[in-house]
Amino acid sequence: MSARRVVLWRHGRTTFNAENRFQGQLDVPLDDVGRAQAAVAAAHLAEQPVDAVVASDLSRAVETARALTSRTGHALRTDPALREVDAGAWQGLLGAEIEARWPREYAAWRRGDDVRMGGGENRLELGTRVAEAVDRHARAVEGTLLVVAHGAALKAGVLRLVGLPTSATTALAGFRNCHWAVLTRRGHGWVLEEWNAGPSGAAVGAEG
Repeated sequence: MSARRVVLWRHGRTTFNAENRFQGQLDVPLDDVGRAQAAVAAAHLAEQPVDAVVASDLSRAVETARALTSRTGHALRTDPALREVDAGAWQGLLGAEIEARWPREYAAWRRGDDVRMGGGENRLELGTRVAEAVDRHARAVEGTLLVVAHGAALKAGVLRLVGLPTSATTALAGFRNCHWAVLTRRGHGWVLEEWNAGPSGAAVGAEG
């Protein structure tokens, strides 16, 4: 048994997103804009076939997921392996503050080099962690699995799942708040069918 389709949904906006502040694994809740985004996106996703829902255990992902499961009645599972990147000393800081304190490391990260963010995880470690979690949950589902997680985590996981190197991160646009990607299984691998999909109402105030 294995899912044939996986929808990877990024959480709604938080105050940290709006401020360009690095969240990492800090547990920052949705703001009012993020809750509105989640409601609009959930109404759209509720009309699509979904067989199971799993989310990162951070509250912004859980609240986004519940906007959907409250409509559909699906049980919600959480998994800490789907958390955002561990951004180490960068967590809680503005992008401008990080650039001022770690100019070389920040520039390397911005151009797609596989550096450790603030001494935490690098993209390869992040992508491996998330891809393994998605695969594990997909093996327990027939049909469509919906995964609710975080921008950097989902992008790194997608690259790993479709067999692309971490250096390909700059080839994909930033993952927008409350938008999603779709993977479908072809043979023994995954194919990226959609990226940054979502209804127009979910784009209001979206980061990415």
